[in-house]
Amino acid sequence: MPAQHSTADRQTGIVRLLLLAVAVWCVLASPASGAVGVRDFCCRVPMSDGLRLATHVYLPRFPKGRCPVILIRTPYPLDQFGRLEARFACREGFGLAVQEIRGSSRAHPRAVVSEAESGGEPWSSGRRHCGTPLFEQDGWMGSQDGQTTIRWIARQAWCNGQVLTWGPSAMGITQNLLAPGAPAALKAQMIAMAPSDMFAQAVFQGGALRKEAVEGWLAEMPFAKDNLEAILAHPTYDPFWARRNCLPQAERVNAPALFIGGWHDAFLQGTLDSFAAIQNRGGPAARGKCRLVVGPWTHADLVWVVDPRQAERLPAAASAVRFFREQLFSCGRAGRSMPVCYYLMGDSCDPGSPGGRWCASERWPPPSTATTFYFHADGSLARSAPVEPGRLSFQYDPGNPVSTRGGRNLARQAGPLDQRSVESRSDVLVFSTDVLHHPLVVAGRIEARLHVSSDCPDTDFTVKLTDVYPDGRSILVCDGILRARFRESFAQPSLLEPGRVYPLTVDLWSTAIAFSRGHRIRVAISSSNAPRFEPNPNTGAPLLPPAPPRTANNTVHLSPAHASSIVLPICSGAE
Repeated sequence: MPAQHSTADRQTGIVRLLLLAVAVWCVLASPASGAVGVRDFCCRVPMSDGLRLATHVYLPRFPKGRCPVILIRTPYPLDQFGRLEARFACREGFGLAVQEIRGSSRAHPRAVVSEAESGGEPWSSGRRHCGTPLFEQDGWMGSQDGQTTIRWIARQAWCNGQVLTWGPSAMGITQNLLAPGAPAALKAQMIAMAPSDMFAQAVFQGGALRKEAVEGWLAEMPFAKDNLEAILAHPTYDPFWARRNCLPQAERVNAPALFIGGWHDAFLQGTLDSFAAIQNRGGPAARGKCRLVVGPWTHADLVWVVDPRQAERLPAAASAVRFFREQLFSCGRAGRSMPVCYYLMGDSCDPGSPGGRWCASERWPPPSTATTFYFHADGSLARSAPVEPGRLSFQYDPGNPVSTRGGRNLARQAGPLDQRSVESRSDVLVFSTDVLHHPLVVAGRIEARLHVSSDCPDTDFTVKLTDVYPDGRSILVCDGILRARFRESFAQPSLLEPGRVYPLTVDLWSTAIAFSRGHRIRVAISSSNAPRFEPNPNTGAPLLPPAPPRTANNTVHLSPAHASSIVLPICSGAE
C-alpha cells in the first residue's frame, strides 16, 4: 500500500520548503542595489522540439536596463511561488525567470503583455505539457530544455547575457541536469538539497525503493501513477537512470555552484557527491570554485531561518546573493574563504562537547582516520576483532517490518529521533560500545562491512548508527540499506544461494558528529525500515508484478574468518 500522507501535510511541506528557499536566498545578502519595485510578465518559451514552456519573468522596475537573470525551473505550478523570491532578487539588481518544466502542471491563466514585449509566445490558459516523464528532457543527453531556456534568456533585451540558476529539491535537480555542457551564459548556480544521481540518491537507495519519498513526492505531481509505473519499470541501473545521473559528466560543468545540504536531508549524499565531483573534476571555470554548506537540517525543516532574529545562525557562506556576486564581479572574498562550511553536531546540553558549532575546511570530507569497530556476539562494539566463532540470527517477516523512526525522510517526520522503541524488537541486532571516556569526532562517509547469510534468495540488510545518551536515549545519526541481490552491482543483480556466507557493504552516507564523553556509540542491524523503504518480499522475484512474500531467517556472522564491522572516519586529534 502507498505511504499515507494527508493533502494538508504535503501542502505544508511544499510551503515550508519554499519559505526555506527564500530564506537561504536572502540571508546575509549584500546591501540592496538601486533596484526598486518589480515589473513582470508571462510568456511561453520555445524548446527545440517546438513545445513552449510557461515562464514568468520578473525584472527590476528601476533602474531600467539589462541585468543578470536568475532562472528557476520547477515542476510545481507557477502560482505557488515567485513573487516573494522576485522581491529579493530584484532588490539586489537581478531579474528572475520561473519556468515550469516539461511534464508538469500549468492551469493558472492570467493576462500577459504582448508577444513582442515579452520575447516569447504569450501565456494562455491550457492543459499541462505533453505526457513526458518528469526530467526526461532535462538530462545531459538529447534535447535539453534547461540549456535551451538559458540561451533564450541570454538573448533577451532585458538580460545582460549573464544567467544564474537557483533553487532547492526538485528545482535543484533541474540545475544538476542542465549543468553539463550548459551555454557559456550560465555563470553560477545555487543548488540546495538535491540528488545528482536519481537512481542511487533519490529512488533506489542501496537498491531498495524509497517508498515514502517516491510515493509522497509523486502524490504532488500530475499523472503520479504514470510516473510511478515508469520508475518501477526500471528497478536496476540502466540507460533510463544513466540519463538522470550527472556525476559522470562533471568534466562538462563550467559553472561553479554553491551547494547547500543538511545532515538529515533526504538527498544529503547527492549534495556532497555533486560538490566533490565538480570541485575536483569540473571544467576550468568550475573546478576549485565551488562552495559547500551543510547544516543540521532535514529536507524542509528550516523555517526558523525566515525569522530575522535567527539570521545569525545561518553562516554567511550560505548566502546565494553573496556567492553570485563573487562569481559575476570576481570579488576577492571568494578566494580567501574556505570552500567547505559544515555544522558539527553533538550533545547540545554538554558544555564539554566539541560539537554544536560550525567548522570550515579546505575539502570534504575533512582529514580523518578510517577506524574499524567490530560487532561481537555478546552485543559489544569494539575496535578489537573477534577471536572466537560467533553469529547472530533473526527472523524477518515482510508483513511485520521495523517501523521507520526519523532519519532522512522526505514525506514523513525526519531527523534524529530516539530508536529505543524499535531496538527492542527481536528482529533487530544491537551492538554498543563501552561508555566513552573522551569525545569522539566522526566526519565523513560511513559504511558497514557485513558477512551475512539467509535462507532466501534475496533479502535486505539495514544498518543504523546512533548516539546513546547517559539517560538511555538512542538518537539516530545516520542509516543505510542494501538489497542483497545488488551486493556486487546495481546493474546486474545476483541472487543469494541459501545458507552461503556473503560479504556485503551497507552505505550509511555521511555525517559530522561529536560523540560526547559519557555517551556510547551504537549500531542496530535488521532487514527492514518501513515505510521509508519498500519491504523486501524475500522471494528474489522481479519488482513487478509483486510476488507473495516469505519470511527470511537472516544471519550476521561475527567470527574471525567472517568478521562484521562498521568503519568510522575519526577526525585527527579528536580522541
